[in-house]
Amino acid sequence: MSELLHSLEAWIMEFGTIGLFIVSFLESSFFPIPPDVFLLPIAIANPSNAWFLALIVTVGSVLGAILGWWIGKKLGRPILLKFISEEKIQKVEGYFQKYGSMAILVAGFTPIPYKVFTIFSGVTNMKIRVLVFWSIIGRGIRFFLEAALVVTLGAKAMPFIEENFTLITIIGGGILIIAYILYQFVWKKRHK
Repeated sequence: MSELLHSLEAWIMEFGTIGLFIVSFLESSFFPIPPDVFLLPIAIANPSNAWFLALIVTVGSVLGAILGWWIGKKLGRPILLKFISEEKIQKVEGYFQKYGSMAILVAGFTPIPYKVFTIFSGVTNMKIRVLVFWSIIGRGIRFFLEAALVVTLGAKAMPFIEENFTLITIIGGGILIIAYILYQFVWKKRHK
């Protein structure tokens, strides 16, 4: 696996931001390696570009989420039916329709496999604008936080993230859930 990562990293370095964009795009729908693996070393190598790189990765990731949504919409249900019953799919759909926005937000920020949620958003017919909105927030916060750490800590950002990854994820995920609940509360109050 490490050999594959090094080959991929060399390819991305050769193609620069276009390679980073492609990996970000593909990871949101089916590619197994998260773009952070490449974003961080590239940003550390050139901290003055960290904000721009975070933007590239966020845009690529959100556009890839749309591909994941399309895959789910066109192929998801028939494939799922080969493994689980329609009744179970409908049960999960009910949960996803109720909590899907929050799931996209949290999966976009945390190491939970984001692609699973983008694909399932298509299976459950989530409105594409809802997917895009919450993906921009979740992915944007994740990648711009990494850029902020690179700008602030420089080469020390990588060891800091590795040492504090669990804590960052738990605190960040918790803050996002609380912010989402507050947003929903205010939204519902205004639209009564």
